[in-house]
Amino acid sequence: MVTKTHKSGAAKAKTATTAAFGSPLSGAIKDSAQQIWLAGLGAFSKAQAEGGKAFDTLVKEGLSIQRKTQAVAEERLTEATQRMSSMANEIGSKAAGQWDKLENIFEERVAKALNKLGVPSARDIEALIERIDALSAAVERQGGKVAAPRKVAAAKKPAAKTAARKTPARKKAA
Repeated sequence: MVTKTHKSGAAKAKTATTAAFGSPLSGAIKDSAQQIWLAGLGAFSKAQAEGGKAFDTLVKEGLSIQRKTQAVAEERLTEATQRMSSMANEIGSKAAGQWDKLENIFEERVAKALNKLGVPSARDIEALIERIDALSAAVERQGGKVAAPRKVAAAKKPAAKTAARKTPARKKAA
């Protein structure tokens, strides 16, 4: 007696693919591709079901990372600001030193030019005042009167001319 066995649907499909492609390897590849497709569909379905929760979790993690990044960026900005301030102060002090040197050079050159023109310097005037004071003291010791020091007044305007008197001409003695 011959009994026929009924093959399941998967076995029939397997046999059909083997017959269509002609090798058991191609059937295995097809079965594997089918399983990957079904796994993808399952992942998609699960993502739809749990997508809201995953999205909320990702948003929370993103906020946490953003806060950390902002804190680090602010720290770096503060460090950079401090470095720039110290560099600016250093440059400012160097510039002030150079300005002082330039000012001294200018003053020396002006003093030399004035000296060449015969204009007395502040030191020369101070020396003359000291010398006048010493001479005044010596005159007082000698018993003489010392005139009060005169202040140098601004140049006065010439007085208005008065009418000139006419004097009679002298007669010549003959």
